[in-house]
Amino acid sequence: MTTGTAAKTDDWKAKSASQTRLAFGQALLELARRNPDVVALSADTQDLIGIREYIELYPDRFVEVGIAEQDAMGIAAGLATVGLLPYVCGYAPFITARSMEQVRNDVAYAEQKVVIGAAASGISLGVSGGTHHAIEDLAMMRSLPGMTVIVPADVDEAYKATLATLDVDGPVYVRLGGRALEPDVTDPAAPFRLGRATELRAGGDVAIIACGCMVALAVRASDTLKGEGIAARVLNMHTIKPLDRDAILRAAAETRGIVTAEEHHLTGGLGGAVAEVLALEHPARMRMVGMPDEFAVVGPTVPLRAKYGMSAEAIAAACRDLLGAG
Repeated sequence: MTTGTAAKTDDWKAKSASQTRLAFGQALLELARRNPDVVALSADTQDLIGIREYIELYPDRFVEVGIAEQDAMGIAAGLATVGLLPYVCGYAPFITARSMEQVRNDVAYAEQKVVIGAAASGISLGVSGGTHHAIEDLAMMRSLPGMTVIVPADVDEAYKATLATLDVDGPVYVRLGGRALEPDVTDPAAPFRLGRATELRAGGDVAIIACGCMVALAVRASDTLKGEGIAARVLNMHTIKPLDRDAILRAAAETRGIVTAEEHHLTGGLGGAVAEVLALEHPARMRMVGMPDEFAVVGPTVPLRAKYGMSAEAIAAACRDLLGAG
């Protein structure tokens, strides 16, 4: 599935301010312009997602539910049953864990076309503590039959991926960042292809498969390793489900091993998904970079990521370890 490149004549990117959560909100404006059936639902996220302009332009296609994520999901499912196209704007830790029953039964089980924009994922709200961290959401969402799971790496990808959801026949989970800046790392001119990883660095020694905020760190690690004579391929696995099995199998066949990188628990996320493919189809050496089996402490986002081994340095170290070059 492909969508065209982002429009060059508007200012959506400036308003996104290098944050995928705001790019999702900007894409909602374009979706509402294209299709009169688009409806936005907010679980107290008018500023988090940046949708006040949407509310001004389309007040009759907006519902503010407040901090009642279970209700938001139930309402969205109901709107979908009458042919509307609901986009739910929520905090990732709450729109998943708190409303999991509604996501499972009302949305996924009922095969409703509902798009969930989940901002502040991972530990991007580091200073708010464990209650506001979403480090198990990918495991939950990818386990649901029929659920599409997207993790954009930067604002260009978030904008294009959100536009692409209009053509997905079924529920979609879009994992978005928080208030930490997300640097540009993808090609803004490239179309978004659902379920197709993009290669950002070539390499035949080791393959780094990353998603979300870890993609930029994976590129940085690859550049560091290049200076050491190690050619590290970088794959941006922006779609966790459906997973690009072909890209994974090629990486396993053409390199000496795979390192996955994600801002998520090492159980059930991107690393687990890649490991499932390899175990069944092409066993390969593997290392995983991500959140260990614990809850994160309170702290600023970037230092907190580094504390738990989610950094460019940790990715490079995992590659060296896999290759026996550490």
